[in-house]
Amino acid sequence: MKNYIFVLFILILLGCTGRKEGNVVSTNTKWDYPAIKLVDSSNTYWGVTYKDPFRWLESINDSDVVRWFRKQADLTNLTMSNISGRDELIAEWKKLDKLQPPVYTFPDKEKNRYFYQKRMPGEKVSKVYYREGIDGKEMLLFDPMNYIKGKTLSVQQMIGSYDGKKLIISYSEGGAEVSTIKVMDVDSKSFLPDSIYPSAGANGWTFNDKAFMYMWLKTADNKDPSARLNTKTKLHKIGSDIKNDLDFFSNASYPDLKIDPSVYPSAFLSRDSRDYIFAVEGSVQNELKIYYAPISQFSSAKIAWKPLCTPSDKLVRGIIPVDDKVFAITYNGAKNYKLLMADMKKPDWKDAKSISPEKSTTLESIINSKDFIFMIYSDGINQSLFKYDMNKSSTSEVKLPFNGIVNINCLDTKTNNCLVGITSWTKPYTEFFYDATTDKLSPSPFNKPSVYPDEYKNLVVEEVSVRGHDSVMIPLTIIYKSGLKKDGNNVCFMDGYGAYGISNLPYFSVMHNSLAVRGVVIAIAHVRGGSEKGETWYRAGFKTTKPNTWKDFISCAEYLIANKYTSPEKLAGGGTSAGGILISRAVTGRPDLFAAAICNVGCANAMRLEFSSNGPVNVPEFGTVKDSIECRALYEMDGVLHVKPNTKYPAVICVTGWNDPRVVPWQPGKFAAALQNSSVSGKPVLLKVNYENGHFTEDRDVTYANFADQYAFVLWQCGHPQFQLKKK
Repeated sequence: MKNYIFVLFILILLGCTGRKEGNVVSTNTKWDYPAIKLVDSSNTYWGVTYKDPFRWLESINDSDVVRWFRKQADLTNLTMSNISGRDELIAEWKKLDKLQPPVYTFPDKEKNRYFYQKRMPGEKVSKVYYREGIDGKEMLLFDPMNYIKGKTLSVQQMIGSYDGKKLIISYSEGGAEVSTIKVMDVDSKSFLPDSIYPSAGANGWTFNDKAFMYMWLKTADNKDPSARLNTKTKLHKIGSDIKNDLDFFSNASYPDLKIDPSVYPSAFLSRDSRDYIFAVEGSVQNELKIYYAPISQFSSAKIAWKPLCTPSDKLVRGIIPVDDKVFAITYNGAKNYKLLMADMKKPDWKDAKSISPEKSTTLESIINSKDFIFMIYSDGINQSLFKYDMNKSSTSEVKLPFNGIVNINCLDTKTNNCLVGITSWTKPYTEFFYDATTDKLSPSPFNKPSVYPDEYKNLVVEEVSVRGHDSVMIPLTIIYKSGLKKDGNNVCFMDGYGAYGISNLPYFSVMHNSLAVRGVVIAIAHVRGGSEKGETWYRAGFKTTKPNTWKDFISCAEYLIANKYTSPEKLAGGGTSAGGILISRAVTGRPDLFAAAICNVGCANAMRLEFSSNGPVNVPEFGTVKDSIECRALYEMDGVLHVKPNTKYPAVICVTGWNDPRVVPWQPGKFAAALQNSSVSGKPVLLKVNYENGHFTEDRDVTYANFADQYAFVLWQCGHPQFQLKKK
């Protein structure tokens, strides 16, 4: 694990079941939608029956369902090909990309070798390189464009062995996030015979560099509802048959731990705490559940795992073991979080030492170098960087050259050399080389400053507070071109998320800013369910309090209209992934406020979220129908179930990736079907199906086409003059 910070994967709910036969019904003929069946399907939970006439779409491999999705895709592709401005957006993004310097990601030092991914201007995906020394000659190791003829692969991971002589490379295809793991001999630049598929990625090398651990999946089929249940961490020895790989950590190998089938049981080693083995039960639950054992038991038939922390300890966001000490973030008695230090030999989190007390700003993350623990704090707009000296037991602030959002990457933990990057809504990512011993910042040996036309520098940012439905003040960011008139005639696109305690922090978005320079007002609603204001902000948009998430979004829409940034005829809203709950419920709750909306790979059918491969692991975030209170909360979140017949809904484009392992295609598909069958506004409801994509993809060509369709659709429906039908 990079830098050995134990961070749980953020995974979004899915769902799947069978279908019942029913009648074919006609749909809104103005847009010539594919015919949709309405079936007699329902579930009764806690005395309430919930009808589900589109249930048959959940049989995602059924030929009728496949055909329906294909027809929807054809309709969307035909429609969008006739919208002006779409191709111009793609051309501009590609032009801007070619202006930029090379982009370096995930640099990692092993011995004196620096491994990293690099994408040259105009390239679709990044390649894997290394250097001997930070200023050494660059050597290409892996080109995912040319490895398999006719296929564009994407590198998911690269992990160097401790001696720097071998490199794990895991790659996937079409955004599926199902990895093939290969092992490269760095000196010869050739792959060893070892090849593992399917996998959810590697967990890291053993200290002798002769084996590594990885996450085993029983199937690569993301549409199989059982695909991600009962996963395992397996141990593979280099050169051995993968059929003999050891089940190192799972419910099967340790039934006494009663590991839930839905979680990801992950085991790994830490270079900074070599006397121990670690294991974690990974889910979207923020509270960490981690085990550990002496390294002497590594080869034992059965490891005597002991709890390092349990959910009751309220440790979140990060935990770092260093020798016999362990540092962790907690919200216990600190709504804005604080940093604790405990003794690894006998961890007692109730009496752990407070290293950094709670501040007025929120503690976002931690990372370590040889002598320091770095802490990033946020006020929701700007971040600050602090360092704790483990030798002197003192804390000091790192002075940064300008304000913004901070990213720090320690190249290894044998030195105090790091990379510090800063960005904001209107300032591109700028990276520095940082020597934490001397506090000296210098130009980065990797990423150089980005280059954008002057018009991208002529943007205004307003940070305002909006009174919510319950009088709580909601932060709202508004970005627009200098000189904009607030007369209600501006097209506006507002985005939101509000889940998992993830803050919508400022960063330079080329795509959003390319709309702003075209006169579009960009708004980002910092709704409850994120953690812009700490743990209480997150819990105020969680399960039974989830309605605050979309109600906050609605309040922000009303503010933009009342203050004449836009009008209901010019306002579009968007939500991605878990943000599908936000946008589907905002649209169904207040269809009069929006001219158009984007439900991008969105969770729109909350009551069915837990019934597919990646769904059960997300129950801690959204709830389960097996609990009477949570069941009712899921109904409130469900956009599909709140679509009402004969209602004037906005224009909506739903987007899915056919290979999506996080949000199965029928989630946005059922929302599109329900709207097509019920809306009487005459506005289009389209379903875009990306067959070469999953939840997202590194492939620039696929990404640009995907978002150009989304933005062109809503700008067309909001009346932007550059985005209109080319012909009838």
